[in-house]
Amino acid sequence: MLMAENRRRVKVYVLNEERQWDDKGTGHVSSTLLEESVLTLIVQAEDDGSLLLESKVQADTAYHKQCETLIVWSENDTTELALSFQERAGCDEIWAKICQVQGKDPQTTTITQEMDNEENEEEERFEDIPDAAMPIDLPPCELSRLFEIREVIEGAMNSPIRRERLAVALQSENYIPQCIEIFHVCEDLENTEDLHMLFDIFKSIFMLNKNAIFEIMFTEDYIFEVLGILEYDPSLSEPAGHRQFIRDRAQFKECIPFTNPTLLDKIHQTYRVQYIQDIVSPTPSVFEDNMLSTLSSFIFLNKADIVSMLQEDEIFLTKLFQQLQDENLDIARRIDLACLLREFCNFSNTLQVQGKTSFLRSLANKRLFPTLEFLLAIDVEEIWSVAADILSFATDTNPSLVRDFMVQEATSHDEDALLVNIVIERVVNHPGCNAEGTLFGLLRTLIDPENMHRSLNRLEKSEFLQFFYKNAMHRLTEPIILATHGTECLKYVSKTENSSLVASVLDVLSFAVENHTYHVKNYILSKEIFQKVLLLMNPRYSFLALNALKFFRKIVGLKDEFYNRYIIKFDLMSYVIDAFVKNGLKHNMLNSAVLELLEFIKSEDIKTLIKYVCEKHITKLLTVEQCSTFKALRTKFEQQLERESTKKGDTMAGPKNFDNSARFRRDARDLDENEENYFNDEDASDMNKPLYNSPLVVQNKVLDTKPPPNKVINSEKVMTTPLEKVITPSSDKVITNISSTLDKVITTPLDKVMSASLPALDKVISASSPLVDYADDSDEEDEPPLNKRQKVSSTVT
Repeated sequence: MLMAENRRRVKVYVLNEERQWDDKGTGHVSSTLLEESVLTLIVQAEDDGSLLLESKVQADTAYHKQCETLIVWSENDTTELALSFQERAGCDEIWAKICQVQGKDPQTTTITQEMDNEENEEEERFEDIPDAAMPIDLPPCELSRLFEIREVIEGAMNSPIRRERLAVALQSENYIPQCIEIFHVCEDLENTEDLHMLFDIFKSIFMLNKNAIFEIMFTEDYIFEVLGILEYDPSLSEPAGHRQFIRDRAQFKECIPFTNPTLLDKIHQTYRVQYIQDIVSPTPSVFEDNMLSTLSSFIFLNKADIVSMLQEDEIFLTKLFQQLQDENLDIARRIDLACLLREFCNFSNTLQVQGKTSFLRSLANKRLFPTLEFLLAIDVEEIWSVAADILSFATDTNPSLVRDFMVQEATSHDEDALLVNIVIERVVNHPGCNAEGTLFGLLRTLIDPENMHRSLNRLEKSEFLQFFYKNAMHRLTEPIILATHGTECLKYVSKTENSSLVASVLDVLSFAVENHTYHVKNYILSKEIFQKVLLLMNPRYSFLALNALKFFRKIVGLKDEFYNRYIIKFDLMSYVIDAFVKNGLKHNMLNSAVLELLEFIKSEDIKTLIKYVCEKHITKLLTVEQCSTFKALRTKFEQQLERESTKKGDTMAGPKNFDNSARFRRDARDLDENEENYFNDEDASDMNKPLYNSPLVVQNKVLDTKPPPNKVINSEKVMTTPLEKVITPSSDKVITNISSTLDKVITTPLDKVMSASLPALDKVISASSPLVDYADDSDEEDEPPLNKRQKVSSTVT
């Protein structure tokens, strides 16, 4: 008999009569060639050397390789055998010998022969038995056995069951501290080869992804040694120097002494483990996203513990906010304290929503928002940038809490001292600053109706928006004024940071137009913001033309007839058309955006705008022959005119004895000739009046309610509107006037009623009277009383 080859540690299993796998013992397997040149597998017991198995490898026997460390086969159709290897390398070596005998490729073959159903069932049963995998017996932790230790640990990584057993063995045998002792010896001896093997061993231990093992490795006694082992990556020409960075370069600044030693230890541990995750551990590929998920969870839970302990440390929080508001504190220390507060806010992001809100309320009770006002007012960008990050965290966590503070302080602070105006002042007067994106983001969150709540006692949306448009909106839109008016406007907007600021303001305005109702409508029209924005369509503002057009497109997209009539009255589309014509045949984004706007007007059949564009601007547009949109728009207008003509002809035809004027019913949205003239006769100053005012009272004087001539009375509206909604309770004269007016309406003949109208409401609306919120209103903003632009005539039946 020839000499045996390498001996590999295995466990032998035999299937008994009850169809259960029996463990026959642990030994070492070798492949031996007998005199007949037949390959034979021989397993000898490791304790006494007795023969556990002798099996000849036959050319027609079906062998099955499973789980990287298991080989199963049937012997003489009577005995089912299995070898469970401790190392993958040993299994691969024996499998290669078996495949060589049967003429198979060991790299691609897992079953050497076709197996019947019964054999397949037995193998599946073997896989299902938890104890079938061989327990991990780690070699003694000695310097001379490092190679064997690495083979055992790496061999167990490919089987989930063996990974679990390896983790249990590492904990039960206190293996990690023993490996760390070997590390000290290797480092003293400068034994680079063994240090590289230790790196491979600990890298595999990390990949086990077990929290219990991390708890051992990351204790204060062992974490620096673990960092030292991870320095000796075989792929590096020199050690990485992780320990030197942690000890010397990463300085821990204890701005305020911690009274809780557990909290201090947890902070140190979290930083070091975070360093291991970010710098030392390999970057997982797309197939290994959960490779170190437990390590991430370890850091996550540590941060949650830190936040919880901070909330309970009243002394620490009190000192922190007192020092942040100390006017005599030097700049460097104030920056350190602000950064400390920001870091704790970032840590709280690991908490659930309820936990984050609780943490924020704890900070608010310690005067968080007055502290942020103080920090934002300091003219040091590094300080107010940190404060902006903290305020952004608060706004994202609980915007209602921030809004409540802003609204409440308006009753006791000047407009310049309000928190919202301090934020706006920073972005307006410091364009291009690092915190610009953060500050605009939190402003947008604050005015977003989607995160505003409604309670039984108050409407947060109406309350905050009224505060914002009254106290802050004019400051936010100041860059648009500077960019479009005055002798220095071109010089202002030519600076990149200023043009970027104007673009950001336009984005906020576009958001407001889309999500707010009468507040933004009143502001835009009363301050002529619409016209100012469209001035940016001028070629000299080419870099802002798209932002201005986006704002215009948002307004047109609302399909609001009030906006549409305003566009027509002041010919605002001319800015867009002129920019398009001057742009020429350039196929750029401005060209596409204008075409999309006109296509939207056509496809949505906005009749008033179709008529306006075709009557005033179609000639200019048709000069661009390559585009079919304009011809389609004109065709749409012609069809509209044809339908109106047909409808008019049908209406005029009728029985001679039938009153056609009483029979004809127009769409409530259409304007008759008198109303159209009335609207067109308004001057620009009328359009600039606020849209929401108390009716019938101007400067506490009751106005004459006598209806002007040639106006149609909407008597049904008058008779069905409750008096308490249209008059002030203290005005007795108003009640008398309305009553007399109603008497005249009811007693007036029908033919005279048709030529009369209600008084012009613009002249009886107070410019200072607030709106009235009703408890049963919907979540939408309360609409203002009707004015003369919103009247719709109807007949009296």
